[in-house]
Amino acid sequence: MDESIKKLNEQAKKYSSLISELIAEVKKVIVGHDSVLQRLVIALISDGHVLVEGVPGLAKTMMIKTLSQTIKAKFHRIQFTPDLLPADIIGTKIYNQKTGEFLTKKGPIFANFILADEINRAPPKCQSALLEAMQERQVTIGEQTFKLDRPFLVLATMNPLEHEGVYALPEAQVDRFMFKVLIDYPSKDEEKLIITRMTEGREIKVNSIVRPEQIVSMQNFNQKIYADEKIKEYVTDLVEATRKPETLGVDGLIEYGASPRASLWLILSGKAHAMMNGRGYVIPDDIKAIAHDVLRHRILLSYEAEAEEVTSDDIIDKILNKVKVP
Repeated sequence: MDESIKKLNEQAKKYSSLISELIAEVKKVIVGHDSVLQRLVIALISDGHVLVEGVPGLAKTMMIKTLSQTIKAKFHRIQFTPDLLPADIIGTKIYNQKTGEFLTKKGPIFANFILADEINRAPPKCQSALLEAMQERQVTIGEQTFKLDRPFLVLATMNPLEHEGVYALPEAQVDRFMFKVLIDYPSKDEEKLIITRMTEGREIKVNSIVRPEQIVSMQNFNQKIYADEKIKEYVTDLVEATRKPETLGVDGLIEYGASPRASLWLILSGKAHAMMNGRGYVIPDDIKAIAHDVLRHRILLSYEAEAEEVTSDDIIDKILNKVKVP
């Protein structure tokens, strides 16, 4: 094995051990949802954001709040409502009558972990207030631009049961999210354990075991993890397949395919998945593991697909089966 790969493996194993400790600490509070928790950590390592779709009461708020506690990071929850204004998120200028000057009041976006609860309840103008923060890691208030602290993670939630009083997320907004994760009900045994933990008055203490600067170091190291040319070729083949439905036998079912941003996130999240498994290099299984979460919100289905009840996950399954694995 190449010497540089050996060094990457050694460092990846150290970070993998730290990540395992981090997840174990969160699981003191959170029961089940292992896949969702892993996706949150992968997004954090990759410096991305997560859109979670699931019914209320599945511990989405508790999950990200607990994760922030284990890292000793600042957490803010923003409840999106129809009357929310962009200034309620990013902040605004306030006039001081005594001094005759405008002062900057920063909004709740200035934190390490942001929970955008029920993001689709706010109008598009308000949703778009997140775009600069999510993409550029900065916020502009008036003529001033402020850099956001690292790490910075936005977890936005959507309720699939609500159809009235909600707004469709703009395509530009959806594409900013690295993952779209579907969260389901816990199993019967998991629900019994939840009842035991939450109804007997026990105080569960979560320790801060990782410093924010360690997460930033992981993010920097994630960029260095080795992805072979064959892996890059595999990723571009997967993404290109979403733009050429005729090659999959699903002609007429895809309106628009995934953007180049999907290719970037597939590689970065594949690297983070490799790091979690103690490897300094990416293998095809890393890409397969996160393909659905990266692609499902980037494939826009046609009316014909909706009529036939074909989902984006069905399309992704066909792509993974069709595209040749290196």
